[in-house]
Amino acid sequence: MAARKVEVLTVAGREVSISNPDKVCFPAAGYTKIDLVNYYMAVANGALRGAGGRPMALKRFVNGVDNEAFFQKRAPDPRPDWIETVELSFPSGRTADEIVIRDAAQLAWIINLACIDLNPHPVRADDLDHPDELRVDLDPGPGVPWDDIRRVALVARESLAEHGLVGWPKTSGSRGIHINVRIETRWTFPEVRRAALALARDVERRAPAIATSKWWKEERHGVFLDYNQNAKDRTVASAYSVRPTPDARVSMPVSWDDLPNVEMEAFTLATVPAIFAASGDAAAGIDEAVGSLDSLLELSARDEKDGLADAPWPPNYRKQEGEPPRVQPSRQRQPEAAYDTPEAEAKREKARAALERRFAKVIEERAQGGGTRPTPTGRRKSTIPVIEISRAAKKDDALEGLERWKARWPKAAEHLDIADVLVDGMRGRSTLWYRVRVNLQNVPEADRPPQEPIDPDYSPW
Repeated sequence: MAARKVEVLTVAGREVSISNPDKVCFPAAGYTKIDLVNYYMAVANGALRGAGGRPMALKRFVNGVDNEAFFQKRAPDPRPDWIETVELSFPSGRTADEIVIRDAAQLAWIINLACIDLNPHPVRADDLDHPDELRVDLDPGPGVPWDDIRRVALVARESLAEHGLVGWPKTSGSRGIHINVRIETRWTFPEVRRAALALARDVERRAPAIATSKWWKEERHGVFLDYNQNAKDRTVASAYSVRPTPDARVSMPVSWDDLPNVEMEAFTLATVPAIFAASGDAAAGIDEAVGSLDSLLELSARDEKDGLADAPWPPNYRKQEGEPPRVQPSRQRQPEAAYDTPEAEAKREKARAALERRFAKVIEERAQGGGTRPTPTGRRKSTIPVIEISRAAKKDDALEGLERWKARWPKAAEHLDIADVLVDGMRGRSTLWYRVRVNLQNVPEADRPPQEPIDPDYSPW
């Protein structure tokens, strides 16, 4: 068997081995791993300004952009002794040693792991509890024209300026625009998220026809300002990241003067190095433009006084005090006041805990040879009324399968609580996939649907 090809680069005074450099990462454009490494070396100063000194989740495309990536939070082992790590804690209570890059050699090393884009946290390694960056993520809905996204970005700039903050725009490289704002390290993640929510609502008030702060997709229109990107453990592709698009587009910093005329497709792995060499980094001054969140937090307090309380958090976060119901408005079976009482939340927490205990008991009894009922085939059947709905490579596809199931079984769907729908991120051989299950404990036995063929039925193996 022929030995695998390795190319050794000398970067920042270190030797970095690039394994399988000719492996194609972008089949449509033909770009290889060494093309990707050479791109990042050409823009290293800008890429490190966006991602350097921060813990980073590794998003690895081991089989190229045409296949699903997986996130690796824990730093690979073994690794060179010059690769820095820092222990990060997550809302789940777990911890992981994540990689921190500070120079071009470390950058090249993680690109060799098939990390196509860079996904740093909004904190520095020396202070993991206080973000130094507020992130404004402009996420367009289907069919929203690019010009509307640019217009919302300019409105966001206006709002930031009135609150004493300087925003630095960049194309997302996907569909939208990101605006990064350097802030003093005085505020916690929940406080930064509150400020981002206040900003989103302020932009919505200024441009109600094209901007929205509404979390639920059924209530959105135009461009959504995703305030939840500022919750702890959320990451966003940083400046100069190559995105997993067929043409290898780049998340490109641009000036406010140029923004009204830029086109997303102009910035790719092939074009950006020359632009960077000729014009430099449009975000070069970001670290000197550090601002305060005091004004936005005052706006948040005024909003709350006027009846605008917290907005929904992502579904994998614990229910927050003052948070509205985590259920689409069209599916709320009870008035909001009844749904969101402390007693109702306590009931949901109790149901989650009871389900976990029942699963543990079944597992223990199964290990001891009992506790479940044999079926006619001789297999044992769990007494817990949980059925599997869907398996998919992408979370949205798995959830679409859930919606189809609800449409087929509306009586059962009416009885489901938030805690009854279990959405799990699962690790396959080299990818992350998603499974949706439904706990029918709150559904009357007569209305409980049987286990049907899984839809969709993705096989990660």
